Amino acid sequence: MAQTPQGFEVFEAEVISAKGPCSAGHQVGDKFNLSCWDPGGLCGFFYHDIFASLSLMQFGGQYPWADKDRLEVVCVDPGVRLKLEIRRVRAE
Repeated sequence: MAQTPQGFEVFEAEVISAKGPCSAGHQVGDKFNLSCWDPGGLCGFFYHDIFASLSLMQFGGQYPWADKDRLEVVCVDPGVRLKLEIRRVRAE
């Protein structure tokens, strides 16, 4: 598995809601450390779906309607609708 290069942020992500059982086994409360180089154990299908948004955050961009340090994304599986909150973690 690729490592996040030095100097790049790793994001914290947490499953905050689900409408049904996830085929990958993700449940509300599950947490992941993500970056553009490492899916951190997140389902490959979901990671593929969020990659563009994660890349935007990874390289300092933001959506005009969203907080630059936080983004909510939803799995496209209509039976599950897993919602993930991605948070930028500031180094202290």
